[in-house]
Amino acid sequence: MAIKTYKPTTPSRRHMTVSAFEGIDKKAKPERSLLAPLKKHAGRNSYGRITVRHHGGGNRQKYRIIDFKRDKEGTATVINLQYDPNRSANIALIQYEDGEKRYILAPVNLKAGHKIMTGPDADILPGNCLPIANIPVGEMLHCIELYPGKGAQLVRSAGTAAQLMAKENGMAQIRLPSGEVRYIREECKATIGQVGNTDWANIHIGKAGRKRHMGWRPTVRGSVMNPNDHPHGGGEGKSPVGRPGPVTPWGKPALGYKTRKTKNRTEKFIVKHRNAK
Repeated sequence: MAIKTYKPTTPSRRHMTVSAFEGIDKKAKPERSLLAPLKKHAGRNSYGRITVRHHGGGNRQKYRIIDFKRDKEGTATVINLQYDPNRSANIALIQYEDGEKRYILAPVNLKAGHKIMTGPDADILPGNCLPIANIPVGEMLHCIELYPGKGAQLVRSAGTAAQLMAKENGMAQIRLPSGEVRYIREECKATIGQVGNTDWANIHIGKAGRKRHMGWRPTVRGSVMNPNDHPHGGGEGKSPVGRPGPVTPWGKPALGYKTRKTKNRTEKFIVKHRNAK
């Protein structure tokens, strides 16, 4: 998908870019039966205390209910592609032969009018969903289940895709976008193709106001705070952090510190870690 640039009429416009929304039906309104209210919490928990910093404000949004389970087998027609404010990927509105409508993530090359299938006999075409056992080795996948019937949990961001590397003894080896190679049961479903909106990662926000519209509040560096507000704060002029490495406001290591548990129960399913050389 192309990226739109602007003439530098203001300093913020100079580097700002937006998606050109090619293939998106800009006049289509969201399907009302597939909308749900989305209440904002501004990063606060049930006690009203901030547990996630820098959240708040933003435009009102309604959640689009996405069919991650793909539990309805049969053929469906793509009505149109739509923008979803709740995720980086675009979504496609599909309609089954009995008239039921659902939203799915729109893969690359999926367009209005295309036919997609769900079920073990589906063809190997973008947007079709079927068990991993029925997918040939080497295919690119997205929306992958971790547990049969639970719904897609892996590879759902814009432009991402995983690759089916091998199958043996009821387990499949899948290389994820991070580089991790992982065992996943062959009964789990996956969707063929790469998630669309591939240029999403190249969009330059350009100005602070766009982040405020997204619900992000300003972030302040710890090094410009006072010592009572942040461990990096204090000192005369521009000072180093004064520690062996950067830390969070509460003194825990940050910026590169590995937090994954070494005794995680799912460790046995990882063939190759994302950072392995």
